[in-house]
Amino acid sequence: MLRSFRFSLLLLILIGVQHSFAQSNAMTVDIEWNQPVLKGSIAVTHGAIKELHIVKGKGKVKGNTFEIAAHKGLRIRVKLENAHLDPGPEPTVVSIKTAENPFSFFARDVNKNYPVYIPGYKVVVLPGADNRSYRDVELEILLRKTETKVQHINNEKETSFESAAKLTRNMSAPIWLGVSRDMRVFELTENMPDAPLGEANIISPKLSSSPLQLGAVKNGNVNYLYILGRGVGVRNQVHRRLEEGVLPIFHSTLEDDDMQYNSTAFVTLEKSPIRNQKGTDFLVADQHSAGHMFTEKQLEQLKTRTPAALNTTEETVLIFRSTIINKGSVPRYAWFKIPRPGTAWWMKSKYTFDGKNGFSVYDSGRVFCVSRLNGKPLPNEEMALLLLPDEKAVIEFFLPHSPVSHDRAAALAALNYDQKFQETKSFWLEKLQRAARIEVPEKRINEMIQAGLLHLDLITFGNEPDGTLAPNIGVYSPIGTESSPIIQFYASIGKLDLAKRCLNYFLDKQHDDGFIQNFGGYMVETGAALWTMGEYFRYTRDVDWVRSIKDKLIKSCNYLIEWRNKNKKPELRGRGYGMIDGKVADPEDHFHQFMLNGYACLGLSRVAEILKDADAAEAKRLRVEADAWKEDIRQSFFTAMAISPVVPLGDGTWCPTVPPWTEAEGLRAFYQKKEIFWSHGTFTAPDALLGPLYLVFCEVLDPAEPASGNLLSYYSELFYLGNTAFSQPYYSRHNWLQARLGMVKPFLNTYYHTVSAHADRETYTFWEHMFRASPHKTHEEAWFLMETRWMLYMEHGDTLSLFRTIPRKWLEDGKAISLNGVRSYFGKLNVEATSHITKGLIEATVSGEFSTKPRTVTVRLPHPEGKAPVKVTGGMYDKNTEAIIVNEFTGEAKIMVQF
Repeated sequence: MLRSFRFSLLLLILIGVQHSFAQSNAMTVDIEWNQPVLKGSIAVTHGAIKELHIVKGKGKVKGNTFEIAAHKGLRIRVKLENAHLDPGPEPTVVSIKTAENPFSFFARDVNKNYPVYIPGYKVVVLPGADNRSYRDVELEILLRKTETKVQHINNEKETSFESAAKLTRNMSAPIWLGVSRDMRVFELTENMPDAPLGEANIISPKLSSSPLQLGAVKNGNVNYLYILGRGVGVRNQVHRRLEEGVLPIFHSTLEDDDMQYNSTAFVTLEKSPIRNQKGTDFLVADQHSAGHMFTEKQLEQLKTRTPAALNTTEETVLIFRSTIINKGSVPRYAWFKIPRPGTAWWMKSKYTFDGKNGFSVYDSGRVFCVSRLNGKPLPNEEMALLLLPDEKAVIEFFLPHSPVSHDRAAALAALNYDQKFQETKSFWLEKLQRAARIEVPEKRINEMIQAGLLHLDLITFGNEPDGTLAPNIGVYSPIGTESSPIIQFYASIGKLDLAKRCLNYFLDKQHDDGFIQNFGGYMVETGAALWTMGEYFRYTRDVDWVRSIKDKLIKSCNYLIEWRNKNKKPELRGRGYGMIDGKVADPEDHFHQFMLNGYACLGLSRVAEILKDADAAEAKRLRVEADAWKEDIRQSFFTAMAISPVVPLGDGTWCPTVPPWTEAEGLRAFYQKKEIFWSHGTFTAPDALLGPLYLVFCEVLDPAEPASGNLLSYYSELFYLGNTAFSQPYYSRHNWLQARLGMVKPFLNTYYHTVSAHADRETYTFWEHMFRASPHKTHEEAWFLMETRWMLYMEHGDTLSLFRTIPRKWLEDGKAISLNGVRSYFGKLNVEATSHITKGLIEATVSGEFSTKPRTVTVRLPHPEGKAPVKVTGGMYDKNTEAIIVNEFTGEAKIMVQF
């Protein structure tokens, strides 16, 4: 009997546990629409529908389908079983499949206090015991008066650099110095205020991004350390700047109590004037850049090109001068150490210092540095100098990229520093003078525009005067995507020949089958490179150039079309049909990615556009293909949006989402699958940096359609801090969309938060990532420059928009904005705007040399304090955009806005 009782008790316990488990995995949800008629079905993943019935309205239910009609809202109830409601992968997702506005949600997200409310779809999702109507929920949420992040930005003051810089990380960076076109560059790293301190300043000669290696240092990487001041102390008072704020001539000031060390460094040629530099063969420079890829044919070419490129008769030379001054009232000592091999005191290489001539010499007999003190040979590698109050001492050293003979070192010792300095300064100034001129009334941005152009130019490698150029992106070889803003900014600033020579890189390295791939296995380059060629054509209308490269353009287009045709499989309908598959960046995500297909479709579309006059038949064929591709992408996009779970926004509404590729069931960041993918310092890279927002930028989605708004809404809520993406924020195209939509405050919020964190605030050098990976990253810098261009001028169809998202403070009294000779799709452009706001007046003029005049020009001239004008001449005023609209533009416009 006792044994029987125990068995019965155990059975009852097991039945109770089973019942409890079943109850915990059961759930009821109500879905109510504010519309009269609806027809559809319901699907559940990782769970099952136990019961489906109509709560409000009349109709019928059959299996998982329903038809319903009512005068005041429709409501159905879904009872779920075997639901996965706990945190973690494989959650239960309920998908509402209707002809219009289908959507999905996580069952575990349904909550009485924060109901799923999608006003664009006129639907709410509530727990089964919640009897509130759609109208009840809507009213309650509106009364909460909460805000999305973008709404909050719009209700705050405009962001400035100063306000953003108080909140963002301050990332000083090493500086690169060179002569442009030549891959022999130097990286100079000083003890920087915000960075982990080394024990010395470091100079690193590089071949493009590859460290120089020499037998003198056991075939290791060559670095040289040097010291100014007493050493690493509790304070690090170093201030750094560029010559005139913009030129790649580096200045730094070290305050060591009373002693001040004012240093300058620049790179020039060993013998010839810097303007005579011939550059490095682009393919050889490519070989020394990170991530490069070559075909067998290109490897054969390198065998003959490399020896000639490396066996030069003249070195690039880093010239350094520090003027030391005693700012105190009593005599003080100064200390310094001129360069020697290594990066730390304990690193030993075989070399000697000769105090008779100031030569630092490897055991091989080659000289790696020549040093002077007050114009005479430096007597010792390390020195202490007693200086009287206001007394100065000048130390100089000349460091060739590779060591030189004693005879060549003697010639370096005789160089005139001032002559070389002026020669180098003139060289860089002339480059700026040959470019269009942009002037804005914010010193930092003004300087960054000019410094940025020269930073791009510094590592655009190739032979002068007319050789193919490699538009490198920091330490990396050119990439079709990442080099695109570099080339497009060159075109915008009037450097059209430079842009064309950079495009030749992608044409010269095109594979025999038309594929374009130069970096790290990226498969997105073909479309992106074709798009940039199309952009160049819009700036130049150079039909002869198009005819000269027509066969290569068509070959690349045919490659993309054949690749697409391989994916026209019935099983891919709505889930990648007619879409190419592959990875777009470092992550090995070989899927039907929206970014990959957006660029490919855009590239095809641009080639169809530029071939109209060169080959009308091919242009027509490619237009048909591009349009069909666009439609296939859109079908897969909207299917993906229907099955990807909605997310909550800050204002109480919920928003549809879209995964980065068609194979996914939702945002990758949701971890609906059991996987790990964190990389590059963030969980958000696949969705935010490489995701479907590219479809708006790539013209698959219209910026004004609701789906584009949805993307911007949930991106800003989930994936941005300071309205800026994580890790590598210039990969996110949301600021283009914000500019395109005239979202002034959100645009400026992104613009200033990103640049204040990403770029060195003294030298304007950009990092690649927010965790200080990869310096002198010109891809990021070029997108900053293009964002500045969009802020100042942007084209759309036959409309030219000027000053669409400029800060109000740029039109404070006495301030002016000037665009002189910039290039647009319509031709050369000249714009002047001047504020006389104390007199109640802002004036603007627009003119240019137009290949095709814009039909409409809009000029936004906002009052610094937001006041409305009392009179406008020269166009019609739009109070919503604060812009003056000039219709039927004749080629010139004069505008006066009176307040």
